[in-house]
Amino acid sequence: MTSDNDHNSKDEQPDRRQFIKGASCVIGAAIGAVPMAAGVRVALSPLVDKEAAEGGAMIRLGDLGDLETGVPMKFAIVADKSDKWTRYKDVPVGAVYLLKNEKDEVTAFNTVCPHLGCFVDYRSKEQDFFCPCHDSNFALDGKMKRGVSPRGMDTLELELRNTSEVWVKFQRFKANSKDKIAIS
Repeated sequence: MTSDNDHNSKDEQPDRRQFIKGASCVIGAAIGAVPMAAGVRVALSPLVDKEAAEGGAMIRLGDLGDLETGVPMKFAIVADKSDKWTRYKDVPVGAVYLLKNEKDEVTAFNTVCPHLGCFVDYRSKEQDFFCPCHDSNFALDGKMKRGVSPRGMDTLELELRNTSEVWVKFQRFKANSKDKIAIS
């Protein structure tokens, strides 16, 4: 014959064991999820991080005295780039035209055509900027003369520091858009 205490003891044993099994599974899953989530974040990080080289630090391109009045000069933009896995030194990321007027005011233009992203050339004989991809022409002030581009050439933020140093904030802009929309 069994007593009431023996009967209660046998009924409680499976419940304790199932509770311990369930708690162990939950604790194990939580312990495994933390490093797994960290690993996924590290693996995907280079795909979502934005690089400063394309978005906006001011870059010194030269001195005011280096520029000839009325003649655009092209300057390559190079920057160090890196992702979570690799570091690259002095990678070309674009180019800029600088144009100085008679008042020593300087304008910076991105060399990429706002239509579909082809590179714009300066033609000294015609005194204009020319996109060979779709035959677009831009005046020296960047305004559209002829062609299919939805807007004129994109100007860039520029600073004169120490009265003669020319600094430019290099940016890219959305192509084939009527509005000038910066992209990183």
